[in-house]
Amino acid sequence: MFEGFSAEILARVQFAFTVSFHIIFPAFSIGLASYLAVLNAQYLRTRDETYLTLFTYWKKIFAVAFGMGVVSGIVMSYQFGTNWSVFSDKTGPVLGPLMAYEVLSAFFLEAGFLGIMLFGRERVGEKLHMFATAMVALGTLASATWILSVNSWMQTPAGYSINEAGQFIPEDWWQIVFNPSFPYRLVHMVLAAYLTTALVVGAVGALHLLRDTLDVAARRMFSMAMWMLIVVAPLQILAGDFHGLNTLEHQPAKVMAMEGHYDSHPDGAPLILFGIPNPEEKRIDYKIEVPYLSSMILKHSWTAPLDGLDTIPDEDEPPVAIVFWSFRVMVGLGFAMLGLGAWAVWRRLRGRLYDSPMLHRASLLMGPMGFVAVLAGWVTTEVGRQPFTVYGVLRTSDSLAPVAAPAVAASLIAFIVVYFFVFGAGTFYLLRMMSKAPATKRLGLRDGPIRASGLAPVTRPTPMPDA
Repeated sequence: MFEGFSAEILARVQFAFTVSFHIIFPAFSIGLASYLAVLNAQYLRTRDETYLTLFTYWKKIFAVAFGMGVVSGIVMSYQFGTNWSVFSDKTGPVLGPLMAYEVLSAFFLEAGFLGIMLFGRERVGEKLHMFATAMVALGTLASATWILSVNSWMQTPAGYSINEAGQFIPEDWWQIVFNPSFPYRLVHMVLAAYLTTALVVGAVGALHLLRDTLDVAARRMFSMAMWMLIVVAPLQILAGDFHGLNTLEHQPAKVMAMEGHYDSHPDGAPLILFGIPNPEEKRIDYKIEVPYLSSMILKHSWTAPLDGLDTIPDEDEPPVAIVFWSFRVMVGLGFAMLGLGAWAVWRRLRGRLYDSPMLHRASLLMGPMGFVAVLAGWVTTEVGRQPFTVYGVLRTSDSLAPVAAPAVAASLIAFIVVYFFVFGAGTFYLLRMMSKAPATKRLGLRDGPIRASGLAPVTRPTPMPDA
């Protein structure tokens, strides 16, 4: 099945496969933990039972997603010792403590309060339960902070020296943790997690609104998700712009691949919207471009010069085609999220947020797109870093353990079979949980006008008979 592939390629594919499964669950649980904290706080503030209903509904989904994220992450640590033992040996003095800090602080914080959040409301009281919920949300954010610090250091290494054995030795932990790309990547990832969760919550709300437009809980979750979308999507686009400028400064080859700039442009570079990368001829075929716009975005000047991949040695170029397309998928979905949020605002202002089947179907279609955008962003970041594991310092080919290609291929096949069975079943179970409507009341005719905001408490709805 994998004949003709080197051990390095197979090891990279295996790690990419396992990380792809892992990253979607933390991205969801980061946003969902914060959403649960908001729901719980809103219930305590307003005593509106709808918030408590939604909290109970989503905490069960969070528990399953959190468990799947933990299980999918355990496997990755073993690959560092099997396929990438040289990388582990060389970077261990720097990355090992950071990973340990993540476990000792963030993961223990999440694990310590998770049980109280899930089962403790009636046992410990509402205030302590709220505190536990907030700590779980804080723990997910802290976990993301440590992991992003690790990965950002691999992108923009700082605060280290290299000893005679070729190991990275920490010299300044502040520079290591707060390396040049860390703040931008952390903000970009956390916002991506919030958008991913908002899309899922919005899709579930839209599904139940398509079934029953008077479902109070569906209205509430859909409204909250659409508010989140219109607020966070513009912030994400702005954060992405700052992140791109930082990447241009520290990883110019990655930006060249993202933009499809094989050639330098001394008098202003065009923005290539679409095209087909041609690595053999080093050009973009059938391209659609906007003159000078890339220089304007990256250098804030229409005629600013931009270097191309012709300034980068061939052996240091990332795979352009993959980076070029993954970047466009990520950006395209980001603007689609903004468009969906704007559409919801328009319908809200007209008082038709809950009886707009087209909007609800679009929200349902966009439900999984947050995960796709996260994966596309991860591919852009990691493939764009190639051919290095530690950018500019340690090559991927020098990080590989002395393993044979057939052995890596066999373990890769095993991973594919087991992952699709285990996580396929877990995902199917999550979808089944989401397909069931929260146990809530319906909006009755005596409750007055249906408010487009969806945030007004509806505490005593008049039940309507089933049709």
